[in-house]
Amino acid sequence: MVVFMHMEAPMKIRKVIFPVGGLGTRFYPITKVIPKEMLGILDKPLIQYAFEEALGAGIKQFIFVTRHGKTSIEDYCDHVLTHMERFDSSKCSFCYVRQGEPRGLGHAVLCARHLVDNEPFAVISADDYISHSSSCIGEMIKHYHGSNMAAIMNVPKKDVSKYGIMDVEKENDKTIIARSVDEKPSVEKAKSTHAIVGRYILTHEIFDVLKNLKPGVKNEIQLTDALLQMIPTHGLVGFKFEGKRFDCGSQEGLLEAILHVSSNDKKLAGVIKKFYENIPP
Repeated sequence: MVVFMHMEAPMKIRKVIFPVGGLGTRFYPITKVIPKEMLGILDKPLIQYAFEEALGAGIKQFIFVTRHGKTSIEDYCDHVLTHMERFDSSKCSFCYVRQGEPRGLGHAVLCARHLVDNEPFAVISADDYISHSSSCIGEMIKHYHGSNMAAIMNVPKKDVSKYGIMDVEKENDKTIIARSVDEKPSVEKAKSTHAIVGRYILTHEIFDVLKNLKPGVKNEIQLTDALLQMIPTHGLVGFKFEGKRFDCGSQEGLLEAILHVSSNDKKLAGVIKKFYENIPP
């Protein structure tokens, strides 16, 4: 029997973890010297879009799980993000923790345990750019009532092996209750097409689970495996976010995001139109 923790009002989320310690191998050789999170959608790097989403949700403490070769992220925070109009240095702060080697999303989250304490927290993957007028993580916070929560979207059946897939117990307008979750299942074994993307709100108890978790898919500490283990005691809610998500951890996804943002800019949309008009038949 699944137990859920319900509150009368949404809980305050003050902290967010940005896992930015990945190698970015799909963008070699540029990511040998430039973190993939510093790759740009036009004039802003991916990490700024993620930061603005968290800042817009009222989050005050920004925790970056980084590694060797990623100091440009810290420099960017110091010189750009701290000077944003909405950033109040008397109320907001940046924290950095090093991940010795990339051992999966679950391990990256675990590295920040000492900075989170005993409170729920958010996790945002900068690779997943979500285009919408409102903050995705902000909407999740409004619907958060104590259970672990992950943003979800429907994906084509053929693509389920790229994601963590939820098995649905109950479905509502904005949320689903998960019976289970499976990391990168085969097309034959996937229980649905509800795929998790890089937005989470997690209870602090997940750290104890991650600490004792054995490596899973790709011999990594998978956050999905920890979520599965916690379903009987803490539940798992999938949040159906609004907007369009782009997988900017791939060349195709980053290009799509650039074209999407450009097409919504009057001047740049004209450039795109002119470019396609002049392509030889």
